[in-house]
Amino acid sequence: MRNNCIASARGITKKSVQKEGFTTQKIVITGVMAALSFVAYEFFRIPNVFGTGASFHLGNTFTALTALLLDGVCGGFAGAIGLSMADIIAGDPGYAVSTFLLKFIIGIVCGLFAHKVFRLKDLSPRSTPHGKYVAAVAGSAASGLFLNVLTDPVIGYFRDRYIFGMPVEFVKYAVKIAGGVTFVNSVLSTICVVVIYLAVRPALESSGLLRHGE
Repeated sequence: MRNNCIASARGITKKSVQKEGFTTQKIVITGVMAALSFVAYEFFRIPNVFGTGASFHLGNTFTALTALLLDGVCGGFAGAIGLSMADIIAGDPGYAVSTFLLKFIIGIVCGLFAHKVFRLKDLSPRSTPHGKYVAAVAGSAASGLFLNVLTDPVIGYFRDRYIFGMPVEFVKYAVKIAGGVTFVNSVLSTICVVVIYLAVRPALESSGLLRHGE
């Protein structure tokens, strides 16, 4: 009887954790990651490549990292808020809407692959072969970041052509440059996510800020 009660209590606790939405803890971590996205964009950036408006930057790193540590929605909000604010403060509010959408897509896709495909939180660096563990982290990060190589130029084309009214020849040129720049950003951000995740996840778990196997 006692064992049945304990099992039932554990089941209820597990269900309540699974149904947990935006906790204070998640909101705080998401806010910190949004700030880090902003900083990574502002201070680690080469702006306006070849006059196209595209920039080399590491801002997407913390979008993907948040999705891996928490979930896709938190990751999406972290990147969308932090990098949209960067656009507004830089005097480019017209880019903020497309930035919000693009970064939210990155977060959602990274979260989907991390928690539904690779089951990243069920893997432990202690019990999982190192190569498999690193591959799961890299695959989770790369899923959304490399999808952005496609979505960024496509959405950028419609924004520049139909909202900003730029000449079609310039827009085609800008899209080609943006695709190459975004690819480089995605490679660098994926590497950064893997390195930071491997270092940060154990620290967050040991401090109680992230549940083991959450």
